[in-house]
Amino acid sequence: MTRCLFRARYLLFFPLLAMLSFSLVCPVASHAAAPAVLKQLDDAFIQVAEKVKPAVVNISSTKKEVIGSSDGSQEMDPLFKNHPFKDFFGDEFFKRFKKGPGGGGGGGIQPHGMGSGVIVSPEGLILTNAHVVKDADEIKVTVSDKRSYDAKVVGIDPESDIAVVKIDAKGLPIATLGDSGKLQVGAIVFAIGNPFGLNRTVTSGIVSATGRTNVGIIDYEDFIQTDAAINPGNSGGPLVNIDGEVVGINTAIASRSGGYQGVGFAIPSSSAKLIMDDLVKDGKVKRGLLGVNIQDMNEALSKSFGRKDSEGALVSQVVEGSPADKAGIKAGDIILKFNDNIVKGAAHLKNLVGKEKPGSSANLSVYRDNKTIEVPVKIAERTQKSLAASGATDSTSETSNDLGIQIEKVPATVSSKMGLKEGEGLLVKDITSNGAGAKIGLRSGDVILEIDGTTVSGMEEFNKAVSAAKKNKVIRLKVQRGTAKIFLAGSL
Repeated sequence: MTRCLFRARYLLFFPLLAMLSFSLVCPVASHAAAPAVLKQLDDAFIQVAEKVKPAVVNISSTKKEVIGSSDGSQEMDPLFKNHPFKDFFGDEFFKRFKKGPGGGGGGGIQPHGMGSGVIVSPEGLILTNAHVVKDADEIKVTVSDKRSYDAKVVGIDPESDIAVVKIDAKGLPIATLGDSGKLQVGAIVFAIGNPFGLNRTVTSGIVSATGRTNVGIIDYEDFIQTDAAINPGNSGGPLVNIDGEVVGINTAIASRSGGYQGVGFAIPSSSAKLIMDDLVKDGKVKRGLLGVNIQDMNEALSKSFGRKDSEGALVSQVVEGSPADKAGIKAGDIILKFNDNIVKGAAHLKNLVGKEKPGSSANLSVYRDNKTIEVPVKIAERTQKSLAASGATDSTSETSNDLGIQIEKVPATVSSKMGLKEGEGLLVKDITSNGAGAKIGLRSGDVILEIDGTTVSGMEEFNKAVSAAKKNKVIRLKVQRGTAKIFLAGSL
């Protein structure tokens, strides 16, 4: 080995001589066998792929549409302009699928959804994404042996982006739904689907995060985040654990390019199964309703309520006549637990309530006035009417130099539009961009209803409450924005 290193030094001065000397003196390394543990891992990956791939299907949904453009331009087809995942996949992805006689003109059948699915029952039930099959006139499913079937929709739930379709076939390979609740960050997972039409592609990665909310994709978010490569066409395909169990339904990617950038999202299998069961049984999903508008806690809000942590969900508004109203929940309450589940934030509480069956009973642990109380409540059904009820927002003005805002009495027309009582609150007419009000999140058009729990309807009350807040160096505002009430807090 010493002689090999010595001869290699000639590379700097006599490259050819050094190369010849090295080849003559140094023995060629033999191909060593792969370590046993690496071979075991390799075998495990292969077994997972072989177990699940046969149950993965290609889904192509189409919608009859007359295409008016005949100039062959690269403007997106109307079907794709408002696609719910356009921001994730990018315009260029959808342009690649533009079809029609001569490259764009005339009428015909246009692609509306191209994605994946996974067979979950021998009778032909297939789990996929709602956005893959929603509003389609025709759905084609191609299984692993290349047979193609017409599929019918069993049920679609846009709020969770889950759909169930069915094909008329027997003896199909099926995938096993695993327990996504057991997933841990760092666990190895596989994404299987049809990216860019490449059937049953397998990619691997790890679980990057669980319980990911506030992504802004769907109404009910509790995503598994993964770095397994997910691309357009993977939507609706399975995310699989090392045991070959489906632990998620791949849904979206966060990408500026329209392609894989290491951040993908999947709906947990445990949630998908609950939704699937409802869709198969009733054709729709019945979700629980509490009847509150809620928001996340932050450090400033926590301090204003005398709490040291930011756990829980803050009730900013209670809908009149709702289960929460009947149970005595009040604006300003902080819901810490729901049926012994520690509430991690507003989105988490929304998911917990949504999973409850209408008519069931629940127990809330609520922080109010420096005490924690237990509040029993009966859950109602979430309907469009109940959502509308929740709002789920010529006078002299004066300036508050402490907050950097211009406020005035709320005009009668504004009060009526916002559902306020006459004389209730103070309207923020203008706001200084670098003032304290702007920093805590106030906006022009907001109506300030309370300061640190004190109702304000005039400048005298307002100034007195702000002065008291300055002594504590923190202020909490109850604000009406549109028809929704929220809390804002920050330092003074």
